[in-house]
Amino acid sequence: MLLPRYSELPAQMQNDDVLKYYNILSKRTGSLILKRIFDIICAVVLIIILAIPMIVVAICVKADSEGPVFFRQRRVTAGGKVFSIFKFRTMYINDNSKNAQVTAGTDSRITKTGRTLRKLKLDEIPQLFNVITGDMSFVGTRPEVERYVEKYSPEMYATLLMPAGITSMTSVKYRNEEEILENADDVEKAYIEQVLPDKMKYNLEYIEKFNFFYDIYIMLLTVVKVF
Repeated sequence: MLLPRYSELPAQMQNDDVLKYYNILSKRTGSLILKRIFDIICAVVLIIILAIPMIVVAICVKADSEGPVFFRQRRVTAGGKVFSIFKFRTMYINDNSKNAQVTAGTDSRITKTGRTLRKLKLDEIPQLFNVITGDMSFVGTRPEVERYVEKYSPEMYATLLMPAGITSMTSVKYRNEEEILENADDVEKAYIEQVLPDKMKYNLEYIEKFNFFYDIYIMLLTVVKVF
């Protein structure tokens, strides 16, 4: 996805802080084009390669607990567009004990299979389909739910200039986010007031450094850190 005209952005994104980052990205059209081409080709190839593993994971999810194989949730991506993100389901569907959209490592809603999938990031594989549709990219700010986007400062909205990502430098540094939150008295409050602002610093830094080869570096770093 290439940058839309600044005047076409949602009103909340038309501010001086966002404009600073918009001007940076507007000078890197070549990298934005390469990024999209890379996303489409790699997503298609990976879906073919991972077809059988995905079937195995789907069987494990279904056998572990009642409910659908996939989890869908409304998230926000480039330009403030709302889309449905796809993941393998990692929680029990009948546990309504909590309303928070973030989870701690000891959250009772997570299934046994779900804990393994989350640890190895395998629950994220279905997002390859989101990449093909253009709602996501391999690298970019992790997509937030609408209720958290509403908490954004004017500068944070700059992270919506590009498609949401499966991974990012923030994801690497906060790969154990659930463990960080598990000691909080109020998980959601801790996320909004402490974790989210810190994560956004890395997300904004990514925009400043953005180029196609920096994306490749982050992808390779993700693989190393996860495994």
